[in-house]
Amino acid sequence: MGAVTEADRAPKQDRSRATRQRLLEAAVACLAERGWSGSTVTVVAERAGVSRGAAQHHFPTREDLFTAAVEYVAERRSAALRGLFPEGTRATDRAAVVAALVDLYTGSLFRAALHLWVAASHEPQLGPRVAELEARVGRETHRIAVELLAVDESRPGTRETVQGLLDMARGLGLANLLTDDAARRTRVVRQWAHVLTEALG
Repeated sequence: MGAVTEADRAPKQDRSRATRQRLLEAAVACLAERGWSGSTVTVVAERAGVSRGAAQHHFPTREDLFTAAVEYVAERRSAALRGLFPEGTRATDRAAVVAALVDLYTGSLFRAALHLWVAASHEPQLGPRVAELEARVGRETHRIAVELLAVDESRPGTRETVQGLLDMARGLGLANLLTDDAARRTRVVRQWAHVLTEALG
C-alpha cells in the first residue's frame, strides 16, 4: 500500500469540513424550530444526513455539539452585521439603518440564539460560553451601529441612545416570535429613526 499523499488527504479533509458544517447548520435549525429539549444529537444527525456515529466523531457529546453551535451562531450573526452595508459605503438613510438592525433580531439566527440563551440559563456546560459569545456579539453590534448611524459616542448620552435602539430591536425580535409583527415594527422603526435624528443630530 502506497503512502497517503497530500492530494489524497485534501478531499477527505474537505468532506470532514463539509460534514461538520452540515451538523452545525442542522443544530442551529433544530434549535430554532424545536428548542433545546427537542434538539438531540440523533435529531441533528438525521437532519444533517449523517449517521449518529459520524456526528459523535466530530462532537463526542451533546454539549460539544451545541457549544460549537453557539460559536457558529455568533459568527453568522457577526457576518450578518458586517454585511448590512458594504464596507467603505455610508448609509445615507437613518431609517434604513434602524430597519436593518431590527431585521437582525427577527430571523432564524436570532431564534436559535434565543433558545441557546434559555438553555444556557440552566445548563452549566453552556452558560459561560453563551455569555462570553453574546458579550462579543453585543460589542460588535454596538460598534457597527455607531459606525452606520455616523454618530459621535463622545457626546453625552449617545452611547446609551444607541444601546437603547439595540435593546428595542431585541424586544421587537422577541415580539415577532409569537406573531407576525411586521406592520407595527415598520411604524416603530420609522419613529425610532426620527427620535435618533432628534437626539443624535
